[in-house]
Amino acid sequence: MLFEFLKYLQPTHYFGLPSAGHKMVYPDPGSLPKAILNQLERDLGFVDDRSVQYDLAWQAIHKGYIGNVNALSGIEKVSVQDEYRFIRKYFNRVWVAYVLLLRIFSFKNPIKELSAWMATRHVKRSAYLKQPLHYPDWEGVASKLLESNPMVSVIIPTLNRYDYLKDVLTDLEQQDYKNFEVIVVDQSEPYDVAFYKAFKLNLMVSYQKEKALWLARNTAIKQAQGDYLLFFDDDSRVGTDWIRMHLKCLDFFKAEVSSGVSISKVGAEVPAHYRFFKVSDQLDTGNALVKRKVFERVGLFDRQFERQRMGDGEFGLRVYLIGFLNVSNPYAKRLHLKVDRGGLRDMGSWDAFRTKAWFAPRPIPSVLYFFRRYFGKTRSCYALMRSVPFSIMPYRFKKNKPMLVLGALVSVFIFPLVVFQVCKSWYLSGKKLKAGPLIESL
Repeated sequence: MLFEFLKYLQPTHYFGLPSAGHKMVYPDPGSLPKAILNQLERDLGFVDDRSVQYDLAWQAIHKGYIGNVNALSGIEKVSVQDEYRFIRKYFNRVWVAYVLLLRIFSFKNPIKELSAWMATRHVKRSAYLKQPLHYPDWEGVASKLLESNPMVSVIIPTLNRYDYLKDVLTDLEQQDYKNFEVIVVDQSEPYDVAFYKAFKLNLMVSYQKEKALWLARNTAIKQAQGDYLLFFDDDSRVGTDWIRMHLKCLDFFKAEVSSGVSISKVGAEVPAHYRFFKVSDQLDTGNALVKRKVFERVGLFDRQFERQRMGDGEFGLRVYLIGFLNVSNPYAKRLHLKVDRGGLRDMGSWDAFRTKAWFAPRPIPSVLYFFRRYFGKTRSCYALMRSVPFSIMPYRFKKNKPMLVLGALVSVFIFPLVVFQVCKSWYLSGKKLKAGPLIESL
């Protein structure tokens, strides 16, 4: 990892693993264009010059650098003081204290840890996201891909959401890019075949008796006629330029995936780290355009995630590991309504770490299957320590910081129950690992 302490705070982050050819996503600052370097802050407060370079590389990627310069290689350990300086710059002070306690309880030299922690106590949190890198040519550039008018296949699995699917299909009727087909895999009961007759779309609808999200998406991929596959949810709304913005992004950056952004309330602001182009560290199959050749190289979605969580996250990591470029696209927006009935709501949990019953596994077993398969036992344990205590409170408090802290405190009092839940998830994820991935080829 770029800095060792990231293993505590981002143990299962895409960028913590090298992609194709054992390369890191982080650019070598010495290879960056001067125009990019001038927008980065060289922090001479680090003890080691290597830390200065690593920090510049971190800034470049997280401020939105997308390019083909040489990647950093031969990452070496830096001083403990520089590690603390780095996390103080980019993470909340609560997490800095968490790392300190974790290090001390892991039998690291407490004097050395406390000295480094104290030496960096005056470091201020960076506001680097307020000044992301810009791509001034975006607005005026003519897209040759758009001019070639390729076929796009819009893929929508649906389950008991006809009221919302009506708006979804209406939004697609109003797209200003016209060369697309819509493939709907309907799992609803009762199945209303007449519902689809009202729409003026190139529409292919198939009924799937089995309630299975990833089977539905895999089936639609096989049926798709387009070389560009656009994944959409049945409880979302988009603007008229949605398809066009996805295609333009692929062309502008010569990328294989365009990952759109989502908001859950009308008028809500897009989170700061999604307001600009950047190399994406996730893939959301409710709003992503993927070239067909990606599936031909990495396979379809893993059906080990049926009725559970993180199937798209796992696929996104496979895309990253093979070296394909996935761009976070702020211009391909959707409103994700997250309705409380139908879809995965009827088949599983609302959240990867929150359970529906006291003695249910925590997290959902597929989450640990994903973590353990790609990141190993140690990092999976770090991910559990970082996430489980804050998952005690219900989903509706997910963004309420005081309630999350209360949940962490409550977890101390119900510690035996939490241990049981985690052990159950670990056991069930182990069974998945033993069975292996269920990934078909295209």
